[in-house]
Amino acid sequence: MSQFDRTADAGAEADTERADPPTPRTESRMLPAEVFSVLGNDTRVDILRALLELGADDDPVSFTDLFERVDIDDSANFSYHLRKLTGHFVKQGDDGYEFRSPGRKVVSAIFTGTLTERAQLGFFPASGNCYDCGGDLHGWYVDDTLTIGCTDCGAVQVSYPFPSGGLDDRSTEDLLAAFHHYVRHHYCLAADGVCPECTGSVETTLVRDPDDSALDVAVEHVCERCNYRLQSTLGVTLLDAAPVLVFFAERDVDLSTEPFWHFDWCVSDTRTDVVSEDPLRVELALPCAGDELRVRVDETGAVADTAVVEGLTQ
Repeated sequence: MSQFDRTADAGAEADTERADPPTPRTESRMLPAEVFSVLGNDTRVDILRALLELGADDDPVSFTDLFERVDIDDSANFSYHLRKLTGHFVKQGDDGYEFRSPGRKVVSAIFTGTLTERAQLGFFPASGNCYDCGGDLHGWYVDDTLTIGCTDCGAVQVSYPFPSGGLDDRSTEDLLAAFHHYVRHHYCLAADGVCPECTGSVETTLVRDPDDSALDVAVEHVCERCNYRLQSTLGVTLLDAAPVLVFFAERDVDLSTEPFWHFDWCVSDTRTDVVSEDPLRVELALPCAGDELRVRVDETGAVADTAVVEGLTQ
């Protein structure tokens, strides 16, 4: 659901009594220390990797096939380690073994390099121009973060954590395309109330004059479950809003594929105006092909109103 859709439903929700949230059913819970203890063994990690290689995402894997794939000679020892994984990380059925969600996430983290690799990538050209001075852009990757900045004035357009596995087998052009989709997806998920880390509920608010930021107004997303936090410009959270998508699509611009740092309203608040302090209301002016979409949002970052002004120059 887009941010615009949530706004459209707001009136309907106000007229109906909000139902109590369902009580989640918890089969079991493993303490963090137990998780590290279980996974702190090479054989168990090899078992999870073998499940992936043998196609456990599609069909259960038999004990025999799994044992033959893992480099271990003692079947009793193998069974011991497999039992340690079964229940929380691996599910055992009549046809064999398959992943539970936590086990699949462990394998994903290993293959993306999140847990195992430290990579660096020196300066390389990036498409677009600096929002501040119009200069050329370049990117670099260090400390698990991809950054795009200006070669002339040094202004950072975007800096965001990105798993090092995303660098494998990609040209810098393909890397930037993947980075665009990854970051856009995270912010759009958060704007829709879903934590990109744990899928918990996210509360979104506008923040006036945020600390450690040059922005006058920022959007802050905080997960109520894992406390994951994201802070950004208001513009980048509107990339999935229906009126914004339609406005640009009608002018032959696809916001799903055009790198978001190409738009100054996504990486700065240069086109953001505070129209009311209490309650906080902010308006963005989004130019395209000589026209302008004016988007007004409330204190939660939800779209409150839009208007198209035609015949303006950028």
